[in-house]
Amino acid sequence: MRRNIEHVGWSHLSYEIRQIVSVANELKELGVEITWENIGDPIQKGEKVPTWIKEIISDLILNDKTYGYVASQGVLETREFIAEKVNKRGSYQVTADDIYFFNGLGDAVAKIFGFLKREARVIGPSPAYSTHSSAEAAHSGYDHLTYTLDPDNNWMPDLCDLENKVKYNDSIAGMLLINPDNPTGAVYPKHILEKMVEISKKYRIFMICDEIYSNIVFNGAPNIHLSEVIKDVPGMALHGISKEYPWPGSRCGWIEVYNQDKYPVFKRYIKSLLNAKMLEVCSTSLPQYSIPLVMGDPRYKTHLEKRKKMFEYRANEAYEIFSKTDGICVKKPHGAFYMVVLFKEGVLNNNQSLPVNNPKVKKYIENKVKNVKADKRFVYYLLAATGICVVPLTGFYSTKEGFRITLLETDDKKRKWTWETITHSIKQYISTRA
Repeated sequence: MRRNIEHVGWSHLSYEIRQIVSVANELKELGVEITWENIGDPIQKGEKVPTWIKEIISDLILNDKTYGYVASQGVLETREFIAEKVNKRGSYQVTADDIYFFNGLGDAVAKIFGFLKREARVIGPSPAYSTHSSAEAAHSGYDHLTYTLDPDNNWMPDLCDLENKVKYNDSIAGMLLINPDNPTGAVYPKHILEKMVEISKKYRIFMICDEIYSNIVFNGAPNIHLSEVIKDVPGMALHGISKEYPWPGSRCGWIEVYNQDKYPVFKRYIKSLLNAKMLEVCSTSLPQYSIPLVMGDPRYKTHLEKRKKMFEYRANEAYEIFSKTDGICVKKPHGAFYMVVLFKEGVLNNNQSLPVNNPKVKKYIENKVKNVKADKRFVYYLLAATGICVVPLTGFYSTKEGFRITLLETDDKKRKWTWETITHSIKQYISTRA
């Protein structure tokens, strides 16, 4: 072609959570039965949406208004409903004009970074959620900038590392955090969030807080939102219904914007997101109409509490099984539905393997593990030997070696079998090191 049409940052678009599916599917063709532990889809793992929620959505389907366009910013009554919920937290007050709807948070993230000035960087956590890290790196054309989450401190942010990186890199215009965190399951206490707000204020940067799991908090962790500590710092919180109803296929998410009227540049940036949404006309109508009806129903609180207890039980069950295994380190999750299994330093090498009985599968995986990172090598062998598909921790923009599991399997026997099979495989894998 006469012109180079490649975007400068396209090579940074990486999503290991989905990419490993292609490997699993090829192994499936070779006869391996796959246990999918790679993606946070409650529906795929057997969770049922309550009948009363389905009935609300079914009634909406029969309403002609759900088939038409809505306002580009989102359904007004839904935005008013969300604003009222935010304001009941008692700190920062928003209006419907501070709420913006998108086709899922993936769409929101793409626009948040896609319409940010290329030279303006956003620093995020490591381990990182791939959607954020890839979008930020792609928009800039450089590797994603990160601060460390400390596994020795329950995966809390290393605030000294964060402040030093912000202080000495004036290209950093924003700070990203995920609370509760994916992939670690950490939940940040108020004093940690307040310190991050202080850093943002001191260095005049804005904040992005992904709160998609904010109503999945357990094991005594606090449920603190960015709106409760943001004060006069510009920022936004990201929310959605995919993990809560749960309805991941709805692709319905929104951002709550704080302090846009105090910062003209930030307000113009937020306006660019709305203008981009106008080019699409609007986000999907039906799920937006459902939010006041579902979240405003008295049964919704009971629904959330039931799910919290369910994930708390599974988190504690997973911790009990994995914490007894030599060579790894785990921290008990306090939110979301994930847990990181971290290999201790020096445990992995490029000579380890697991027995694979099928000759075709063995040949395939031996070719696949050439020149891959050590934790990915384990993940590939685990997949070939047992069919269990997990995600390597280095796939989350991390230098630490490990993998992420989910707490989603609804079949109690299968869930326990999965975790016990993984721990047995870890012991077997580590014992083969040369």
